[in-house]
Amino acid sequence: MTYFEKNISDPEIPKVIHLILGPIWTYMSTFLHRPMLIPIGHNKTTTASAEQMSLFHLILVAVIQGITEFLPVSSSGHLILLPGLTVANDHGLAIDVAVHIGTLGAVVLYFWTDVKQALMGLPDALRGRIDTPEARLALGLIVATIPTVIVGAILYLTGLQQSLRSVAVIGWTMLGFGLLLYWMDQKGAQIKHASEWGLKDAAIMGLWQVLALIPGTSRSGITITGARQLGYTREDGARIAMLMSIPTILASGTLLSVDVIRGSDWELAKDGAIAAAFAFVAALLALNLMMRLLRSVSFTPYVIYRALFGATLLVIAYS
Repeated sequence: MTYFEKNISDPEIPKVIHLILGPIWTYMSTFLHRPMLIPIGHNKTTTASAEQMSLFHLILVAVIQGITEFLPVSSSGHLILLPGLTVANDHGLAIDVAVHIGTLGAVVLYFWTDVKQALMGLPDALRGRIDTPEARLALGLIVATIPTVIVGAILYLTGLQQSLRSVAVIGWTMLGFGLLLYWMDQKGAQIKHASEWGLKDAAIMGLWQVLALIPGTSRSGITITGARQLGYTREDGARIAMLMSIPTILASGTLLSVDVIRGSDWELAKDGAIAAAFAFVAALLALNLMMRLLRSVSFTPYVIYRALFGATLLVIAYS
């Protein structure tokens, strides 16, 4: 039985699903029934096709984010390249926030039992009392998040993050960190379990997570690499990495939200609802598939994909 199969028995789960998926029905109803506003001299068929393509692009962004956020293949690496590979414009910050909310909902739902334990232990952890497993888990997640928040804020405020968003950088990080994951996965012992995760390991994995600020690295991939280097089993290493993603996604989503609020681009609210819903569903399916496969399959298939994708990007970048 997977963690998700255990968690779905919780009576609060249907409420979470309804809260996240509810907006999709409202949006789809609005989209399908609203009148077409076609200026004089424009072709009706062309205008309708453009609007449908916009919806298609929105769903494409959400699905790519949902699938790649938790698989060790880099969501940012794929999304950065999307505008260049399609005729569509960049999806913008508002949709970035929306898909982050969707993937956040998916990982919270999948690991709901662990999330509840961390929330229960948070008050004690903040008071410095870590004599319970719940408090130790909460404090561990805080410690693991601090390095990324500090370095991420520096990159954001200085504008250095934008200088890293290039095809060449993504190609090298996809290839290099993919090979590093393979090395650690093959050489690392499988002797530790999630219950043994302490503050020292949380701090070490937090430093690994900082590398995910480089586009193409993969946040899940680099934290799983760190977990394997520390000797955690594949399944428990992935479990810890997914739990670490919750405060990190929340922090990055909050940072992006600041820019969205400044821009006051509320016209994208309905688009954001459908993007969040599709990202939620795609992420939940990807999580369930990965955690099931890790019982019998290593990370090698993901490494092969990263190597091929990274090599292709390098050819494009230097040709």
